Amino acid sequence: MSPHAYATMVPIQDPAPSYPRRIHAPGAGSSTMRSDRSSGFVPPPYRDERLVEPETREEMVRGRRIYAAPAKPEHADRHIEVDRVIGTHTAPGYIGSSDLLTRAGPRSDFATDTCVRRAGIDPRTDSRYLEELAFEVVNEQSMRHMIERAEDLTACGVRRLIAIFVKKGEVCEWSGDEGRWVPLALDGMLHDPTLVRPVPIRALLDTAEADDAVVRALEAKGNRRLAELRTELRTELRTEGLTRAIQTACTLLGIPLDSTRRQHLAGLDHAGLEALLGVLEHERRWPRAPGP
Repeated sequence: MSPHAYATMVPIQDPAPSYPRRIHAPGAGSSTMRSDRSSGFVPPPYRDERLVEPETREEMVRGRRIYAAPAKPEHADRHIEVDRVIGTHTAPGYIGSSDLLTRAGPRSDFATDTCVRRAGIDPRTDSRYLEELAFEVVNEQSMRHMIERAEDLTACGVRRLIAIFVKKGEVCEWSGDEGRWVPLALDGMLHDPTLVRPVPIRALLDTAEADDAVVRALEAKGNRRLAELRTELRTELRTEGLTRAIQTACTLLGIPLDSTRRQHLAGLDHAGLEALLGVLEHERRWPRAPGP
């Protein structure tokens, strides 16, 4: 669980922990995922070893053991929104995670708020792939702390790191070349191969924009329920159109629509409405009730 996900960060004295300083965690290791796989990058030998106990509030950044305090609403609310948006946008073959513990260096073992990594097991490490795209929600954390985390994550192979600065209302991307967080245009789009479609930058800050982005991502993924709703809407619109056409035809033909006929009209399905409209068009009368 990441200290940047919480309001305060309290260093913990570390005289002698009750568990090994390095704990092997099957499935928790990772490998570097760079855009150029021909780079020959080899995951460091410590990648599968833990410096902190998983599933606790402890992390380590450059040898400093940190206690991750619970979040303030400003951070917690934005965190769940980022999870929702990015989780929905995750492309096939990738998986999204929240507060995923990552060994980011010889003396660093911490988690980002949200990340996306390739699904499955990296054959080079026999454990999970390293995240390719990661997100940090920043509220009370110092800039120095966020720079250290960004430097360690990119050094260990994380391809892209995005930070949402809640108080400033900014979304920035870490630039290793410039050594700083570079603001992104709020009207721009975040393009990445780990995403099923580009994410509007503003959706990482605004709930209404997030809602719209989630719907578009579900549509891009061919969500079955959205397809069903679209079919239902088309059917409903056709039914409404047929009903209006029948009412107009009755008016033009001078056919009264009493309560009995309106009730009959309301109970017809699409096929029944088409049949009734056909009778009105060809026989210019209301269909006779079938005899006994």
